Amino acid sequence: MIVRVEYFYYLLGILLAMIALMSFADRSNPRRWTTGLFWALYAMIYLVGERLPPAMAGLAMIVMAVLAGFGGVRSGKPDVLPDDTRRASAARLRHRLFIPALVIPAVTMAGATLLKDVRIGELFVLDQKHLTLVSLGCAAVVAVGVACWLTRSTPLQAGREARRLVDAMSWSIVLPHMLAVLGLLFSEAGVGKAVAQVSTGLIGADSKLAAVALYCVGMALFTIVMGNGFAAFPVMAAGVGVPVLVAQYGGNPAVMAAIGMFSAYCGTLMTPMAANFNIIPAALLDLPDRNAVIKAQIPTALPLLGANIILLYFLL
Repeated sequence: MIVRVEYFYYLLGILLAMIALMSFADRSNPRRWTTGLFWALYAMIYLVGERLPPAMAGLAMIVMAVLAGFGGVRSGKPDVLPDDTRRASAARLRHRLFIPALVIPAVTMAGATLLKDVRIGELFVLDQKHLTLVSLGCAAVVAVGVACWLTRSTPLQAGREARRLVDAMSWSIVLPHMLAVLGLLFSEAGVGKAVAQVSTGLIGADSKLAAVALYCVGMALFTIVMGNGFAAFPVMAAGVGVPVLVAQYGGNPAVMAAIGMFSAYCGTLMTPMAANFNIIPAALLDLPDRNAVIKAQIPTALPLLGANIILLYFLL
């Protein structure tokens, strides 16, 4: 393969390292050393994570959690363009500002479809095991280039803007990563087996509807607790999805997984643990109620969860 998924991990690690250096150098941030250390540790995971002993990688994640938990990650004053310059650029470009955002799905789709089987010599152009992810990475790089060309800026300025966004979202950026790992840890610790034992006691021998409802509601509840559907899936799939819905009732694994994840997303709409979706937008919009986004989404999440139970019952 010519373009491998690891290249984008390294690229992301370099970007996080730049953000760490900018944070260290920002004297306006009262916690610049701990903030810079947080992003430096995260950069290390992407740059050399595969070469680190598992214990050291785990220790780095624990230190990051401690830094964030004790308020060590703060926003500074990013070196961005003045407001009048940004307004003048926006007035000049108008709707063309949306072109970089539209480039991302267009290039991703082209890479995942048109370039799927393209080779140069004996090598595939794109990593076949991570085709969509690699296509998305290529799209992001192309979009940055288009944005720099449109705005007459430099990649360094793009890095400064990335730091501004990272500062705005702060440590919550790391939550999806950590919570997904938490789901795997729960599965390795046997939580899925414990859920399976409890569920078999709650579900009657011929109660397919009860099994489906327990699975979907469990996906939503575990997501509410852990903040991430990917963290909930290993637990509920191992506890109810595979042994009950697939093995006992002969269900389709693809349908079980797809609607199960959709049910988990219903939980995402209702939890502050999904901070990057529900709490950060409220903060960026200066809403007086930090749970306003969640309150607005609950009337959609609950009926949608009920619809998922019905769909899974009939499609399984």
